[in-house]
Amino acid sequence: MGRACPVPLTQAVLKYHADVRRIAVTGHLNLSPQSVPLVRRAIADLLAAFSGDGLTGITCLARGADSVFAEAVLDRGGTLEVILPSADYRARKVEADHAPQFDALIRRAARVHILPLDRAGRDAYAAANQAMLDSCDELFAVWDGRPGDMASTASVVAQARQRGIPVHVIWPEGAVRR
Repeated sequence: MGRACPVPLTQAVLKYHADVRRIAVTGHLNLSPQSVPLVRRAIADLLAAFSGDGLTGITCLARGADSVFAEAVLDRGGTLEVILPSADYRARKVEADHAPQFDALIRRAARVHILPLDRAGRDAYAAANQAMLDSCDELFAVWDGRPGDMASTASVVAQARQRGIPVHVIWPEGAVRR
């Protein structure tokens, strides 16, 4: 499926070039269909400050915000890096209607890291979130501001802020969750 990272994900492994801006994404899976173009435009507007050659987007490639972000990074000429939470993520968690987009984005990714966990679930998602935060310079959060559990967008935002990672909250007017 992808290219697995044979070593543990650490800052030393993932931060390849100091001149490349590495932006991770966290966000809601359940964007309404009418919200997707609003979110895509807001992400594109924020990415406009970054040149394509100096931009790497880091994502777990979930449905919704992650995939919208991945497409926007590629449209901007950036590089896509994917961190999959577990070996079975594609088989267990990617639904049939999202599979074509997921597979197309995996094919376009410069790097695909698969965490050394067998099963997708909250622990795997939390580990993937940590790997993203360990490897990014900034975080885009497609977030409505509501609290959540340990693997939620709210949790990732809180952790990024605790680490001093700049967070850009994206929730355009008119955006809603299903």
